[in-house]
Amino acid sequence: MALFKKRTVGKPGEWYYCLVHKKVEEGPECPAKDRFGPYGNREEAQHAMDLARERNLEWEGDPRWHDAPTRPADDD
Repeated sequence: MALFKKRTVGKPGEWYYCLVHKKVEEGPECPAKDRFGPYGNREEAQHAMDLARERNLEWEGDPRWHDAPTRPADDD
C-alpha cells in the first residue's frame, strides 16, 4: 500500500478533455499528461480535438515552422 498518493492538479470548475478516455471531465480526474485544458466551460472542452486539429493545420501551413536552407547546397 502506498503511503503517498500522487494527486492530479486542477480545480473544480475547470474543464478538461481526457485523451485516454476521450471524454470531458471537470476538475482533475486524469493525469495532466493525458488531458488538454483547462477550458473555461464544458462546451470548449468538448471541442478540444477540433481546436487541436485546426491549430495543427495552421502550423503545418506556416512557413515559419518549416526549416528552409539559408543558401543553395553545393554540388561539389
